[in-house]
Amino acid sequence: MKNIIVIPCYNEASRLPKDKFIAYSEENPDIKFLFVNDGSKDNTLFVLQELCKNRENFFYIDLEKNSGKAEAVRQGMCYSLDEMQADYIGFWDADLATPLEEIRHFLDLIVEHDFDIVTGLRLQRLGAGVKRNKLRHYLGRIFATAASTTLKLPVYDTQCGAKLYNKRVVTSLFSEPFTSRWLFDIELLARYITAYGYEKAKTKIYEHPIFKWEDVEGSQLKVKDFFKAPYELFVIKKRYLMK
Repeated sequence: MKNIIVIPCYNEASRLPKDKFIAYSEENPDIKFLFVNDGSKDNTLFVLQELCKNRENFFYIDLEKNSGKAEAVRQGMCYSLDEMQADYIGFWDADLATPLEEIRHFLDLIVEHDFDIVTGLRLQRLGAGVKRNKLRHYLGRIFATAASTTLKLPVYDTQCGAKLYNKRVVTSLFSEPFTSRWLFDIELLARYITAYGYEKAKTKIYEHPIFKWEDVEGSQLKVKDFFKAPYELFVIKKRYLMK
């Protein structure tokens, strides 16, 4: 099996935890990382070039123009499938709010249960180190309820930045550019419903409660972006779910 994790990067030169990627890769040689430089204005491209130099499990592609996380992820997913012939392809936030150690749990689940998608679930609970900014948490719960209602799917957390996909669904989900810049995670679910139906969505998509997650300062997503959600949810619903 070839397992690839896409890491979208925009102005991450001073934030990218390079040592963590290197240490994890040395202990998990079966997992490759594809870093996508999304037209960064800082020194990110040079950092990625140095990071990938002489490391057989690290790769990068450079998007000269900044197109946003959704497009960076899409390009990375398609490249991983078409050029690297990956079997399981995921994407992970560059700040590692979700630790790399969770990747193995995702892989075990998707292989053992033959899921199409395994997505992270940031559930605050006893015994888990999930720490969320209170305002973001409550806004997130309101948003998640709206997303679940729109999709007519009992999804709890659409926006966790850790996801893994079986190669068999990547083309149908990622071949076309996204309509939504901020809610592409929800658009992916809408695309899945359109392509495979609700019953498969309920049995082939699994939300995995991650053991550790923490807000990292410097996130590109701001609180004000939550207020763009109603319109983007409507656009997604109209395009995919009202046919």
